[in-house]
Amino acid sequence: MELLERLNNDMKQAMKNREKQKLAVIRMVKASLQNEAIKLGKDQLSEDEGLTVLNRELKQRKDSLHEFRAAGRDDLADKTQAELDVLQAYMPEQLSDEELNVIVKETISEVGATSKADMGKVMSAIMPKVKGKADGSQVNKIVMQNLS
Repeated sequence: MELLERLNNDMKQAMKNREKQKLAVIRMVKASLQNEAIKLGKDQLSEDEGLTVLNRELKQRKDSLHEFRAAGRDDLADKTQAELDVLQAYMPEQLSDEELNVIVKETISEVGATSKADMGKVMSAIMPKVKGKADGSQVNKIVMQNLS
């Protein structure tokens, strides 16, 4: 598993460089990956499953960041932002709005969607295509624009 190898190498490097924050985040991600593997009853996760775990961790951090900023807790917001930055390094390159727009239009025509009532069909068809490469809320916004 390429992700696990990268995490292990980066963990060793973070130990050598005494980067406590980065080391803590990497250990947390490795633990999440291991927990998911145990939950699924596997020795190792596939790349896709690993990406799902990373997405979940990113989403949790983004939600926390939003809450901390709303509560005026800049100390916690800064710590969470640093964790987000470390996690982001392990994600695949994100799609641009233009690339995402093309995928959305193709999927809408594939599904035959014509109105916002078809939103669920479009989203369920699109999300596997852009998994890890685009944020779900961003995809949702572009789909809404194209269906209106």
